[in-house]
Amino acid sequence: MIFKRTKETTVNDRQIDLVDYARARIGQKKRLYYHFVGFLFVSLVLVILNIGLGYGAEIQPFGYPWMLSAALLWAVFLLLHTFQVYVTGRFMNSAWEKEQIKKLVGRQEASIEKMKRKLDKEANIKANAEWQKEQPAKPKQRITIIAAAATNNALGKDNQLIWHLSKDLQHFKAMTNGHAVIMGRKTFESMPRALPNRTNIIITRQTDYQAENILIASSLSQALELAKNDPRPFIIGGGEIYRQAMDISDEIELTRVHDDFDADTFFPEINIHQWEEVWREEHAADEKHAHAFTFLRYQKK
Repeated sequence: MIFKRTKETTVNDRQIDLVDYARARIGQKKRLYYHFVGFLFVSLVLVILNIGLGYGAEIQPFGYPWMLSAALLWAVFLLLHTFQVYVTGRFMNSAWEKEQIKKLVGRQEASIEKMKRKLDKEANIKANAEWQKEQPAKPKQRITIIAAAATNNALGKDNQLIWHLSKDLQHFKAMTNGHAVIMGRKTFESMPRALPNRTNIIITRQTDYQAENILIASSLSQALELAKNDPRPFIIGGGEIYRQAMDISDEIELTRVHDDFDADTFFPEINIHQWEEVWREEHAADEKHAHAFTFLRYQKK
């Protein structure tokens, strides 16, 4: 029969080795303790013989009483023994032995558990990496805000547009055609019908809201989930939806109308520390356009 060495077997072998080491260590420390006790006892006997009884008082090697010379020599050996064992505490009974074994085994088990967690983590990382390699590459979704706003950021009043710019409408249609368009309920109701050739997603808290050719979402995040297969969903208003989208969007397609208007809905301020202008196209006022305007594109830094 072939014995297969498993991880559990390895752990048990390490624990047995640790116990054997702990026992040997305990034996070293016990011998040091007996050495120390013997030193104290023999030194006391020598003092009694030499000083109390006067035995060997005439013997003075190196000019010192022989008792003192013997004690000093023995103390040197005891010091060497102490350094050899690295004694750190008392070790007198079996309870101490068990406690030392318990501590050492506990440390070893903690070390083994840490090693196991590290190996498991590395295995998970490797498995995830292999899984990612097997997945088809998906293009990153670009969430885009598209809006027309005046110089004072006015968007509209009484749920209606304040201006009519035919080139802006053509620009909006060309940009959003074939994509998902996400809007609030009031923005949708300002239009005659759902925008054709686009996936119209309406954000509303009215769970029973109904209209033709639309999808209903209760939040911006749910709307984006409905548009997850679109590589470039567009957020088209109104003001509150724009504010919610500023932190999560990647681009802003903005038509800046170069006039100030009285309005009740406004586009949020564009933070130049977060957004960078990457393209613009100027358009002057003419017989079809009462206001000058600029197409602007911002990308998040």
